[in-house]
Amino acid sequence: MPRAPPAEGVTTVIDETTVRTAPRSGSDFARLSKKIADSGLMNRRPGYYTVRLTAVATLYAGAWTAFVLVGASWWTLAVAAVLAVSFGQVALVAHDIAHRQVFRLRRASETSGRIAGNAGIGMGFGWWQDKHTRHHANPNHEELDPDIVPDIVVWTRDQADVARGLPRLIGRSQAYLFFPLLTLEGFNLHVASVRSLANHALKHRTTEGALLFGHFAVYLTALFLVLPPGMAFAFVAVHQGLFGVYLGSIFAPNHKGMPVLKGKDRPDFLRRQVLTSRDVRGGWFTDIVLGSLNYQIEHHLFPSMPSPNLRRAQVLVRRYCQELDVAYLETSLAASYGQTLRSLHRAGAPLRRAATAG
Repeated sequence: MPRAPPAEGVTTVIDETTVRTAPRSGSDFARLSKKIADSGLMNRRPGYYTVRLTAVATLYAGAWTAFVLVGASWWTLAVAAVLAVSFGQVALVAHDIAHRQVFRLRRASETSGRIAGNAGIGMGFGWWQDKHTRHHANPNHEELDPDIVPDIVVWTRDQADVARGLPRLIGRSQAYLFFPLLTLEGFNLHVASVRSLANHALKHRTTEGALLFGHFAVYLTALFLVLPPGMAFAFVAVHQGLFGVYLGSIFAPNHKGMPVLKGKDRPDFLRRQVLTSRDVRGGWFTDIVLGSLNYQIEHHLFPSMPSPNLRRAQVLVRRYCQELDVAYLETSLAASYGQTLRSLHRAGAPLRRAATAG
């Protein structure tokens, strides 16, 4: 049965992680929001996004140009690695577009999002946007966050207790298999995007489908025109595999290994976002590689804040959380992966015990 929400000002244990729940006040986020707005951090950054979109488009076009110039040579696998990075950067741009960081108007955001997502990298923009919106509303909530559905791995011991099929088999060793499994994430993204077209609630299904299948047609035609079959299949494996690893490496540090909510565990908005997210330390290179999602706490509190402003917002948010005595976690990238893997190992414990007992 779902647990009752924790009483105000008490300590609760959520998925083996102790979270101190301060007295709740609907005005906590409002006060922080005013500080952020007064600092001008919600203001749009058209110059920044003009440069970023141009740079990403240049990388994308340059990778495909290199693919044609290199031609039927095994050096094309190096091009596949570069193209994986460019696909990841396009995905990050589509992410910012979906959050209205780039364009103010909905129509411009949706059109450019479909061009970047569906046509650019074979990702259904409408499907992903719906899924990502639900994640933002309830991050790391076992029943409400689609990002922790146990489709292949289990994220909590409760999920392990009822796991069947593939999650039950993989869950025993999932911490060791996590990064190898990420090589399939690119393929999974494409499959999920195609499957979403069967959902009649998806808006603009015809447009989404035409752009999606147009991407696949052009992609495969280019590969098999330029490369012999064996080399083309190797290119797909390297490109899509590294694309999946890159995507997973971007998103895994954000919430995995952080407290998991369940049932009626629903702190107020500020605590719900801060306690389930972590920031990752780093300089400008980390910001570029992770698309500034290393400031995950700030991004979850202010999803429409332009990504270059998140670094400055971090100073205000961290100080405010200290004033409220709300736990704020910032760690290194390597440490975040370590926390993720340890959490996966703990979640799979019931499956290992069951296998030993059996």
